[in-house]
Amino acid sequence: MTDTKSADATLKATLRADLTASMKARDTLTTGTLRMALAAITNAEVAGTTVKELTDAEVTAVLAKEVRKRAEAAEAFAGAGRTELAEKEKAEAAVLSGYLPTQLTDAEIAELVAKAVQDVSASTGAPVAMRQMGVVIKQVQAAAAGQADGSKIAAAVKAALA
Repeated sequence: MTDTKSADATLKATLRADLTASMKARDTLTTGTLRMALAAITNAEVAGTTVKELTDAEVTAVLAKEVRKRAEAAEAFAGAGRTELAEKEKAEAAVLSGYLPTQLTDAEIAELVAKAVQDVSASTGAPVAMRQMGVVIKQVQAAAAGQADGSKIAAAVKAALA
């Protein structure tokens, strides 16, 4: 990832600029990975009834989904004894991870969960029960703003409410 990001440059524009740079540098791994990422973004833009330009947050969500796909594929290839393909998938995930915001630590997620539980408890006037888990998760995800995996958030909320 290059440091071509200016205040007004979108994440998609940065991806395109980095794609051009990787093509000039003849970096086949980065070029292929960024092409697949841009194709996934374009598919997300044209999905649905109308075509729309994705915001940076939506582009980040698409990239996070692509990283998850690569991690799952790497795990499947490793389980099947195809280490060379597993390494390629891990390398692609590493390239895409460079465009994602830094992930929150488990302690930071626990802090967000504790605050969300307090907020939900204050708004309902009663202790938070397991049936309100969805409300708490939604609030934590909004606070995390794409900096934490949904499964980590759900596990932290479940642990806090148990």
